[in-house]
Amino acid sequence: MKIANAPCNFGVYSLESPIVDPDTMLAELAAAGYTGVDSGPIGYFGTGRELADRLARHGIQLAGGWVDLRYGDPDGFTADLPNLDAALDVFTAVPVDDDRFAPRPTLACPADPRRFAAPGVPLDPDLALPEAAWPGFADRVQQAADRCRARGLEPVFHYHLGTDIETGEEADRLLALTDISICLDTGHLALAGGDAVAAVRRWGPRIKQVHVKDADRLVHHRVRDEGADLSAMVRAGGFPALGQGDVDLPAVLAELTEIGYTGWLVVEQDAPGTGQDLSRILADQRANRATLAEWGLR
Repeated sequence: MKIANAPCNFGVYSLESPIVDPDTMLAELAAAGYTGVDSGPIGYFGTGRELADRLARHGIQLAGGWVDLRYGDPDGFTADLPNLDAALDVFTAVPVDDDRFAPRPTLACPADPRRFAAPGVPLDPDLALPEAAWPGFADRVQQAADRCRARGLEPVFHYHLGTDIETGEEADRLLALTDISICLDTGHLALAGGDAVAAVRRWGPRIKQVHVKDADRLVHHRVRDEGADLSAMVRAGGFPALGQGDVDLPAVLAELTEIGYTGWLVVEQDAPGTGQDLSRILADQRANRATLAEWGLR
């Protein structure tokens, strides 16, 4: 297992006005002991030779990157495929010396406004993907997975709060209908009512990427009770530093070791898109890496 970090920890979700420039971020992450990074918004670290050279200067590898597509909308899905191809162009431009740590295209759904407004448990069954929509939805996920594999990369699907695939049960259904691998996100699973340790046992070798994320259920419940959305939950600290929330991360890591997981552990502690405190973020990311070292991941 290798340890990566991600631009979402710095509130970098678009190419507009990021809180920190890419070289500063990479230098800080390398100094803290991270050896990989998620791409963040495609192009943030550059593309092609610029990306490869920048990562090499800092001794950082590319762990993967998020690409959302409208699987529930046939025309929208077709329109989104060029974005997937552009991301794959970026991922395949980076030299890889060990295929076990090649970048993972992290496939996901865009936010559903209704689910985004009330993410996680308790779940509203009326907002779930309709039964009749599942076959087409799964077929389009499979098409995207096949497209990634045709470029030599193994994709993972990321269930995520506020989207069509939010819960462990929804992820189970998708895995049963496709052969796509999965990204285990410990924090999102916890706030959607799941148990990450049980998920490791259930999904086993189909886990090809891990987002190590803590979660604060009290913050989540309070924000939901106030009628606020996922962005408000992130601003309120729903994803705290590792070891400061309710997820039993040492047990999850032990279970991953037990099943022989090999790949990236991407530390995530989502920060709001605006109003970030860079000094606090950097301190948290240093502390997150130190916490993982205390848990045996050096």
